[in-house]
Amino acid sequence: MKAELTRVGFQDLTSAEEVDNFMQTTKGTALVVINSVCGCAAGAARPGVTAALSRSEIKPDHLATVFAGADVEATAKMREYTLPYPPSSPAVALFKDGELIHFVERHHIEGRSAEMIAQHLQMAFEEFCAEEA
Repeated sequence: MKAELTRVGFQDLTSAEEVDNFMQTTKGTALVVINSVCGCAAGAARPGVTAALSRSEIKPDHLATVFAGADVEATAKMREYTLPYPPSSPAVALFKDGELIHFVERHHIEGRSAEMIAQHLQMAFEEFCAEEA
């Protein structure tokens, strides 16, 4: 389940320190997936994220993931960066220079297809990841 994201370039953050380091030093846009073992992560979130990245000409500069239920400290720390949203997994967060600019909560993933997730993320990439003139 982790490999589904790491094999397409996601950095696996497994500790609170790694999350803080990533968030404090990453410049530009960063896509962070709060991964989980649930069916909507397997059926929609992970395939939707990978499809969006493979299809989009405009993409986030950095990719990272934490795994809810496995990397507890890392997930708790990442959730601090996604406030004011309540804990949600799976979830997809888009940051720019460490600031949360777009968030896809579990209730926006559950019951939707991977294709719908991919299309949603592609639109977010176009809106938030395009080079500013």
